[in-house]
Amino acid sequence: MGFVGLQSQIWKNNARSVMLLILFPLVIFALVFIFWLIYSAYQPEEGIDPVNGFIRTIPWVAAGVMLWFTIAWSSHTSMINKATGSRPLERKENKRVYNMVENLAIAAGMKRMPKINVIEDDSLNAFASGINEKTYTISLSRGIINRLDDDELESVIAHELTHIRNKDVRLLIISIIFVGIFAFATQALLRGTLYGGVGRSRNNKNGLAIILIIILAAIGWLMTTLFRFALSRKREYLADAGSAELTRKPYALASALRKVSGDPRIEAVTRKDVAQMFIENPGIRKKGASFSTLFATHPPIQDRIRVLEGMM
Repeated sequence: MGFVGLQSQIWKNNARSVMLLILFPLVIFALVFIFWLIYSAYQPEEGIDPVNGFIRTIPWVAAGVMLWFTIAWSSHTSMINKATGSRPLERKENKRVYNMVENLAIAAGMKRMPKINVIEDDSLNAFASGINEKTYTISLSRGIINRLDDDELESVIAHELTHIRNKDVRLLIISIIFVGIFAFATQALLRGTLYGGVGRSRNNKNGLAIILIIILAAIGWLMTTLFRFALSRKREYLADAGSAELTRKPYALASALRKVSGDPRIEAVTRKDVAQMFIENPGIRKKGASFSTLFATHPPIQDRIRVLEGMM
């Protein structure tokens, strides 16, 4: 099996990035309008026009979304570093890793070598992040650096470089930012209602607001799930194939994934949105639950190993 369709995948991921940039605000605005539509229908004595309510509210919502996105977009690197406990790895600290990344970046035709970070954890895992050439970064756990041989580590780095070349990382960052907006807005509305927000003076209003917020929370959960699955699990297979093409050693990545599967847990990682960026989900995964696989951020690692072994 060869690695095909690289330019096609890059184009698709760029298109998806634009789609998400448009779709997320539209969904948020739609939910605001639905709120006013339902609220006005159940409070006719207030004489609320849902269109007018929406028009009055939307500038504030739009400003909040734009402010959130701007801050998150500019600070995503520090956010991810904090969420994973990663720090820069200098060349003098580990020439082996630095030279591997540099050589593979040159072989891949990249104009600029990605930065390298290390996560001080003895478990085995890695991920790529960034939105452009200045911020592209490959993060490796201390365990994966120390416990993989040269061929295996090279194949993992090649996997992460493929994510960067495919623009997978930028697509994930956009998703994380917008899902974070909705999650924060839902929590803020819920807390505001319960602790002195909407309609404190009238129980019927307060009850209606709570019901609407519960509905919005359910829609938000569904949105988060759907958008996460919009970033297809096939991206991991494509990155695996890209690593095999770049190194010509699919057996090395298969061996690396087998070792990673035995100990992928990174203690610092508690956020599910960040966990989906890793080569294998660093969280606690439930075994034997077929339903849970529908919500997996990664394809089963044994399936990935089987595909790689088929390339030999």
